[in-house]
Amino acid sequence: MTSRRSLSIALQSNKPPAEYAELAAFVERLGFDMLSIYSDLLYQPPIVPLTLAAQATSRISLGPAAVNPFTLHPLEIAGQIAMLDQVSGGRAYLGLVRGAWLDDVGVEQDNAVPRMREAIDVIERLLRGDDRGYFGTYHRLRPGLRLRYDVRRPRVPLMVGGWGRNILALAGERADEVKIGGSANPNVVQPMRDRIKAGAERAGRNPQAIGFALGAVTVVDEDGERARDLIRREMALYLPVVAPLDPTISIEPELAARIDTLVAAGDTVAAGRLIPDDLLARFAFAGSPAEIIAQCEAIFDAGADRIEFGTPHGRTDAGGIRLLGERVLPAFRT
Repeated sequence: MTSRRSLSIALQSNKPPAEYAELAAFVERLGFDMLSIYSDLLYQPPIVPLTLAAQATSRISLGPAAVNPFTLHPLEIAGQIAMLDQVSGGRAYLGLVRGAWLDDVGVEQDNAVPRMREAIDVIERLLRGDDRGYFGTYHRLRPGLRLRYDVRRPRVPLMVGGWGRNILALAGERADEVKIGGSANPNVVQPMRDRIKAGAERAGRNPQAIGFALGAVTVVDEDGERARDLIRREMALYLPVVAPLDPTISIEPELAARIDTLVAAGDTVAAGRLIPDDLLARFAFAGSPAEIIAQCEAIFDAGADRIEFGTPHGRTDAGGIRLLGERVLPAFRT
């Protein structure tokens, strides 16, 4: 799915349609390997942005990072990824995740890992034209049911996102790649690989053959301090959510409480100022091109195969992507 020391770009799905084609072509022209579109709650569904991006490119891999089987039925996921694979000429990948904040819209996520396993089963059966039927606890296919259109590839590369032991073990059994989202921490690579290994060995797979990616919000700027200032506000919003997932990080309860209080009061600027630089660097790519290169080197040296730079990238998407492509990417091309 990815090459070793691969760099990719992820975009939020909140843009006017024309921008996706322009940015995708720009990402490909700069030499990145992959483009992802987020599928965050209450943002645009990623399939249309990805289709526009596919039509504007010819080389890079494309996919959602990531859809979940709780708000989108596996039948619809299979259909959307099959269409993206057709439009892109076989360059699609499928990102699956259990999802977050779904209780805000009344969607329950009980038995998440068994549901994910069955969703993968259904998607893969539909793509390969297996019409023998499927009878799971949560999903079913009547014998004889199959997609009523041609599918370009009977299997699309699967990326599973997550942090938990059980979801990463499932990824070790079934995925081509695992992505740890919201992290730029090299120390987390080995503990997460150990969780993947448990599932891979159970399934008789080589754990090292499964790709490993880290992805996080990114702001790059010629002035590294300005980049960190720009990213702190966004970090204040999701640090309390992501930090407890990282087994290598311990945030002082007093600091976490102060950040939570300020965020709840709507003062994300003040909350962001409380985040020290060393903690910021564990959950975001923020700094000058040279500083971003140093972060990436540490992550690759720790055993990651791919790094994904997430929105907002810089003071503007295009400006940040340009700096990443022209100043960071060449450091990892031989």
